[in-house]
Amino acid sequence: MSSIVIYFSRSGENYFGGELKNIEKGNTEVIAEYIQELDGADLFKVEPAVEYPADYMECIDVAQKEQQADARPEIRETLESIAEYDTVYIGFPNWWGTLPMPMFTQLEQLDFAGKSVKPFVTHEGSGFGSSLKDLDRLCKGAKIKKGLSVPGAKVYDARQTVKSWISD
Repeated sequence: MSSIVIYFSRSGENYFGGELKNIEKGNTEVIAEYIQELDGADLFKVEPAVEYPADYMECIDVAQKEQQADARPEIRETLESIAEYDTVYIGFPNWWGTLPMPMFTQLEQLDFAGKSVKPFVTHEGSGFGSSLKDLDRLCKGAKIKKGLSVPGAKVYDARQTVKSWISD
């Protein structure tokens, strides 16, 4: 059985533990790397072709406008197929109640029929928001498994939680 983690993560200025901080590695990427280490999963990072602004407030403004426009921002590299994988972990920060729009760009291009999808989200209090409904639409034919919700400020303490979730 093989698995892949498809994720979006943003480093730099982030809302972290109730305040704005510069972080070297995005919160979602920390969880993605735990999954890679614990499950042997391949990693695929979804990256926008045009970087989001470094300033957090500007970034969330752009993200909100993309969502309101139902945009599909261009991404640097596209994962063409997940045919060789049985389990697909999908990770993202909660942006305005759902996945960042570059994740829509990538996920809409994949065939999820017969796959097990294990979603995970990093957030600062909003959990999955409406993203599970969006994933249900995006991952047609997949069995969506129980998700993992991790507050961004707690990602470095979440390794054991991730380990337990993987084995569920």
